[in-house]
Amino acid sequence: MNIKSLLLSTLLLGTTGLLCVAPVNAQNPYPSRTIQTIMPLQAGSGVDLLMRPIAQKMGENLGQAITIENLPGGAGLIGAGKVAQSAPDGYVLGAFNDSILTMLPNLYKKVDYDPVQSFTPISEVAAITFVMVANPSFPGNTAADLVRIAKEHPGKIDYASGGNGSPQHIGMEIFRQYTGAPIVHIPYRGAAAAVTDVMAGQVPVMISALSVVLPHIRAGKLKVLGITSKTRSPLLPNSPTVSESVKGYEFSTWGALVAPKGTSPAVVSKLNESLATALKDPKLREQLIQQGFEFLPLGPDNLKEMIAQGLVKMKKVIKDGGIQPD
Repeated sequence: MNIKSLLLSTLLLGTTGLLCVAPVNAQNPYPSRTIQTIMPLQAGSGVDLLMRPIAQKMGENLGQAITIENLPGGAGLIGAGKVAQSAPDGYVLGAFNDSILTMLPNLYKKVDYDPVQSFTPISEVAAITFVMVANPSFPGNTAADLVRIAKEHPGKIDYASGGNGSPQHIGMEIFRQYTGAPIVHIPYRGAAAAVTDVMAGQVPVMISALSVVLPHIRAGKLKVLGITSKTRSPLLPNSPTVSESVKGYEFSTWGALVAPKGTSPAVVSKLNESLATALKDPKLREQLIQQGFEFLPLGPDNLKEMIAQGLVKMKKVIKDGGIQPD
């Protein structure tokens, strides 16, 4: 091989090497485009009210918009399944509540996702305060009154929920099992419709995320029988907890961010960092605190453990209650 040929071969090899590495070096750092967050719940639900302002602030931190898409069909199974089947590139996330991850998988014999295997946990975001409310005409004023009235009129006191296996249903089913109160479940297609009918007096009681019903409580359209958390809410300091009259009963739910299985640790870390930064924003914190949310951004390992514990607990509640899908 003469010198000219050798130089040409060397040049070609060098060019080939550059072609091989060019795509890697040209890749944009994450995120380089809009991130879609799928919420398998209705607009106006507790998790929806929680995640919309957080997603906006996270997008500002990341320099790319984070959109929220509500896909509430199939009790949430459709939206959750879509997240599970999406590419694990960080551009499709799931904003779920614990119903999606711990209740529905125990309720339905077949779902298109596995709550443990189909998702990469990002973080639990916040605990969602729930409250037991009644139509103002309901004769009782506490959770203990509800138990007493239900036992005096077995099978005659109904409660509303957003559907079979919804947090409103599960929370009241736990209450029924715990107290023996013979209350009757009336499922609706979404929590908003359930709240509307309790205000109208069609159904006397329900439990709901405080963020959803707080305006109606303040307007006198609903009355509080009890906060279902351990302690009273600073938003309703004069309202008792359920456990003040029915000792030992507690119920709350949580909202979380997940990604499809296989999402890289680097992407998960960046999303967690953005979430933590968002929740340090004083204006955002005050907005969410005023809706009854308690921040719990504890990362992927904590969320993984929460899912595992919740699956075991909800399996027993659903089995003991004989709860069936709609």
